[in-house]
Amino acid sequence: MVMHERESQLKRHPIQVVARRTGLTADVLRAWEKRYGVVKPGRSEGGRRLYSDADIERLRLLRRASLAGRRIGQIASLSAEELTDLVQEDEREEAEAAIEPGAGAGALAEAHLQASLAAMERLDARELEAVLNRALVTLSAPVLVEQVAAPVLRRVGELWSRGGVRPAHEHLASAVLLRVLGKLVEAAEPSGAAPNLVVATPAGQQHEFGALFAAATAAAEGWRVTYLGSDLPAEDIAAAASETGAEAVALSIVYVTDQRRMEDELRTLRRRLQPDVPILVGGAAIASYKSVLDEIGARQVSDMAELRSALAELS
Repeated sequence: MVMHERESQLKRHPIQVVARRTGLTADVLRAWEKRYGVVKPGRSEGGRRLYSDADIERLRLLRRASLAGRRIGQIASLSAEELTDLVQEDEREEAEAAIEPGAGAGALAEAHLQASLAAMERLDARELEAVLNRALVTLSAPVLVEQVAAPVLRRVGELWSRGGVRPAHEHLASAVLLRVLGKLVEAAEPSGAAPNLVVATPAGQQHEFGALFAAATAAAEGWRVTYLGSDLPAEDIAAAASETGAEAVALSIVYVTDQRRMEDELRTLRRRLQPDVPILVGGAAIASYKSVLDEIGARQVSDMAELRSALAELS
């Protein structure tokens, strides 16, 4: 058994702590133990009940299942895995049932967002991907990007900055979102003639979600997207644009990095591209590079709505 598994089984929490963390009263805890054997607490030298982290997680699951209408006697013997599956099924159906028939995209997006956040906080990659895959079917690309995917990332960032989640949560959410958004770009690939857009982040920019959001948005607008990913030198971006006959290049700049290097990269890209190929630039850091963006004639877009407008003009 690995170290973190041994620690999760260590009986160290008194009943008052367990009651606070699970939302169950001490009386209910004792009753569930006596009647149904839901957990088996240890004992301190003085005879006080002590519970493990695994006990607390099991009791949380049992409480969530009971709040959904399950009788404790029917679920007390379920394994942790079975309880997790049951709770997820109940909460998913509850979220879907809360949406009125014929509800608009906003209500659907909110339901998918809340389900995504719940799965992320449980570190449940399978459920998070399942929720987002359902959103792929029920929501348009702009709604999925702007009302589900982007808010999930913002929420993870907010929680991480406050210590509410661990780096593992951010990595899990990012990995799943990259897969799902990649599917979105592929699914929107036009079958016939279409203008081509090269999308990337410049050298030094590791954060690629802004570029991926732009790629998904452009694909949904009927563009054939060549998505290059993050941290790419200007020469390579320009070469890809030349080889694909791109009508435009879109960049995402999220962080302020080496000012001079970024300015050089942008100037190099402009020199290497054909004069009639426009550069569209978005991202949180574009204000820091406004002077050089103005110098090279790049169109600065503040959000996906502006990107859609720019693409409509170009096409």
